[in-house]
Amino acid sequence: MAAQLQIQVLVIAVLLPVLVISQTCNSDDLTGLISFMSGLESSIDGWSVSNSSFCCKWVGITCDSSSRVVNLDLSKKRLAGTISDLVFNLAQLKTLNLSHNFLKGSVPVSVFRLVNLEMLDLSSNEFNGVLPVSINLPAIQVFDVSDNNITGFLPSGLCVNSTRVRELKFAVNYFTGIIPLQFADCTVLEHLCLASNNLTGDIPEFLFRLPRLRVVALQDNRFTSITGISDLNSTSGMFRLDVSSNRLSGSIPDVFHNFWNLSYFAAQSNDFSGVIPRSLSNSPTISSLNLRNNSLGGLIDFNCSVMVNLTSLDLGTNNFSGTIPANLASCRKLKALNLARNKLVGQIPESFKNFESLSYLSLSNCSFSNLSSSLKVLQHCPNLTVLVLTMNFNSEQLPSDDDLQFKSLKALVIANCRLTGNIPMWLSGLTKLQLLDLSWNHLTGTIPAYLGDFNSLFYLDLSNNSLSGEIPKNLTLLPSLISREISLEEPSPDFPFFKKQNKSDRGLALRYNQIMSFPPSIDLSYNNLTGPIWPEFGNLKKLHVLDLKHNNLSGTIPGSLSGMRSMETLDVSYNHLTGAIPTSLVKLTFLSKFCVAFNNLSGRVPSGGQFTTFTNSSYEGNQGLCGGEHAISACESSTIPELTRRKAKKKIGKVVGMAIGICFGTLFLLGLMFLVVIRATGRQEVDPEIEDDYIDDDSNKKNDELESQLVLFHNNSEALSIDDVLKSTNSFDQSNIIGCGGFGLVFKATLPDNQKVAIKKLSGDCGQVDREFQAEVETLSRAQHPNLVLLQGYCKYKNERLLIYSYMENGSLDYWLHEKPDGRSILDWNIRLHIAQGAIRGLAYLHQSCEPHILHRDIKSSNILLDENFKAHLADFGLARLILPYDTHVTTDLVGTLGYIPPEYGQASVASYKGDIYSFGVVLLELLTGKRPMDMCKPKGGRELISWVKQMKFEKRETEVIDPFIFDKDYASEMLVVLEIACACLNESPKLRPSSQDLLSWFDNVGVKKE
Repeated sequence: MAAQLQIQVLVIAVLLPVLVISQTCNSDDLTGLISFMSGLESSIDGWSVSNSSFCCKWVGITCDSSSRVVNLDLSKKRLAGTISDLVFNLAQLKTLNLSHNFLKGSVPVSVFRLVNLEMLDLSSNEFNGVLPVSINLPAIQVFDVSDNNITGFLPSGLCVNSTRVRELKFAVNYFTGIIPLQFADCTVLEHLCLASNNLTGDIPEFLFRLPRLRVVALQDNRFTSITGISDLNSTSGMFRLDVSSNRLSGSIPDVFHNFWNLSYFAAQSNDFSGVIPRSLSNSPTISSLNLRNNSLGGLIDFNCSVMVNLTSLDLGTNNFSGTIPANLASCRKLKALNLARNKLVGQIPESFKNFESLSYLSLSNCSFSNLSSSLKVLQHCPNLTVLVLTMNFNSEQLPSDDDLQFKSLKALVIANCRLTGNIPMWLSGLTKLQLLDLSWNHLTGTIPAYLGDFNSLFYLDLSNNSLSGEIPKNLTLLPSLISREISLEEPSPDFPFFKKQNKSDRGLALRYNQIMSFPPSIDLSYNNLTGPIWPEFGNLKKLHVLDLKHNNLSGTIPGSLSGMRSMETLDVSYNHLTGAIPTSLVKLTFLSKFCVAFNNLSGRVPSGGQFTTFTNSSYEGNQGLCGGEHAISACESSTIPELTRRKAKKKIGKVVGMAIGICFGTLFLLGLMFLVVIRATGRQEVDPEIEDDYIDDDSNKKNDELESQLVLFHNNSEALSIDDVLKSTNSFDQSNIIGCGGFGLVFKATLPDNQKVAIKKLSGDCGQVDREFQAEVETLSRAQHPNLVLLQGYCKYKNERLLIYSYMENGSLDYWLHEKPDGRSILDWNIRLHIAQGAIRGLAYLHQSCEPHILHRDIKSSNILLDENFKAHLADFGLARLILPYDTHVTTDLVGTLGYIPPEYGQASVASYKGDIYSFGVVLLELLTGKRPMDMCKPKGGRELISWVKQMKFEKRETEVIDPFIFDKDYASEMLVVLEIACACLNESPKLRPSSQDLLSWFDNVGVKKE
């Protein structure tokens, strides 16, 4: 035993130095890592230069048995800065993953000379510049630089020197030119993604010859031809092919018999014509086929006996004619079918009774007939959840057959068909219904009470009919509008929905990518309804829109409607309502449209809250109304009765007597306290060591410490003190002011670690205790997106509130468009388009992805800041939550600036997502025209940009509004598309404006030829 113990001790003694050495960092690797760290704007959490000998233990680093760094994974670490060229020292590196950060500048050439590198992921950063033509990465397998700002040509030599490449991802950049012929050398390539660039020319035939290529994403470019594929005489194992949103025209090549593995083919939003090729309509492998928004025609002919895997077919917005093929029902896996906006006629085939797999069906905007027969057939589809039949069955009668049953239906839209008859009883059996739209018909009778029994119904539109009777009280009991704690499953997220606008409105139809994204609404407008507005409507806390205008309603407006705390639109105009407008409605903080015009209301219009924003048009036609923010008419003061005056005199006498007694008592106490202070002061003079100045300074210092606080959210460097903040701004000296707005002054500051920041000194009363203020600011700090200005921290100094933001090198969009002499010439069309795209990405994040959702409230060009690469960052989002609404100093700037304010706002703060959209539309006009929204130097008739643009558009002179610095015939179609988007945002009705998600989708298609 002793001998064995000696041997073990000897082995440990020999191996211990080896173990210690194996943990140390290679000197070359250490140089590369320290150099990498030096290029960053802040240190990396978990990296310690003082412990550099053990860099293999740093966060994100993996070493091999020789203590060489082989993996560097720092994805999603919020890194900002540049990459040092000395990263080449990491010679054994196999994985470099810096994705989802804020790194910028050009990618160093040395990165493309790491001969052992197998995986390079630089996606979702802010890299710019061009990539080298020749790249020496012989071991590379995955190459991903997507979602950056890289320009120039695709690197043609990538696969010449790198023969093991499996994945190439260049999406969402600004690459130009053609697909390099050298990509034919990528013989083991499996995934190629070139989407969302500016690539042109032909889609080369050699791509389809690559033996292992499975996924090809070429959408959202400017390719003009795919005819080269016609020469394909060999088979391709491609699984997914997306060529949508390009400029492809002509016939779709009939070569799909060579694609033995193709499951997904998307070619929507091009200009294809002719018929669907037989090899595509007879493909046994196709699962999803999307040919929407082209110019295809002829009869629809699919061989469902062969197409055994087809699950989704979208042929909407084409020129197909004839009838619906009866054999589509034999496509046993087909769930989603969109044939909308074609030239189809006839009836729904009887064979659809056996269409068991069908879940989504849209046949809108065709010329189908016999609604009764169609519904009798479709009721047999057991899995049908969404049925859209809008603009068909002209002037037919809505069937009243009680035996109709749709057990799975969640959304039913039969709008704008001029249907007659009553709302039938069979609808009561649609127990899963979430959305019902029977608007723009000629329906009569009463609204059935059973509509209030649907547990999941959140959208009801019966507007523009001839319905009569009272509003059923049951509608005030809809559970989904009280709590909306229901599952809103999406039956088919691939197909867009378009909400019809009023006939008097122009511009784009309102698009929803998901039907369940419609705002929770009850729209009963333009009918003949009578009776009261039920007080119980106030229970519908989740309702966004209540539209009852143009009816014959009577009674008063219930004060309990203030309980509808999510309400954005409340319109009860053109009725016979009496009484006063309840002052409790001031509590509706999200209300953006309010109209009671043309009733018989009287009394004083409430003031405060959202009522400061509504113009006189909201109240016109009510002779008894007075007061209000815009002084409809002055309210006369009533005469005080004599008895009241006598009582008032007695009360005044009592108050005066009490006041005199209190004054004498107070004077007595003050005198007594004065004597106590004098005696105490006399005693203090005994000790000559204590100086008054010292006491005062010490006391002030303690008070400052108690009243001051500094919190940083995203800083890992040495602690920052309030003294550092004061010093960095020279105690907020005027020379450091870089901006001024409704929320206060903005100062440029350089912190002790040389980091540049912008410090906003909030004006106005923050109106919150420290705990609440901190909670609000921390909420805003969690809003982190590449297109938002990062809130790094806040500082409470005495009574001041300071917000610390990242600094943007290029200032505001307003400066470049309107202040800098050569700014407009520098901002070419591509830069302006990217600014718009970046701004809407940031706004969509605030509205929909950020938790909790945040309203911006002050979208304008001066709040769109540009970094050194002209990437857009939204600033000042959510700040209105930190300021008291009654602080008049900041009221007008809180909710917008002159020229950006939506018509429903007026002159004060309004919490409305659609208000943000309107302001964004104004910014789009600025980008297009180079003009200010309001130019007071021009004659009165030409000061407003919006009215001028609309007039020019009306006169068919749209191209004349485009800024001459950017107008180019090659981009004219893109500019006009953006102009259409801007006009949609500027719709006077908030309800008809697009959502930020819709805008995001539209801007993804800018540059694509549309119908």
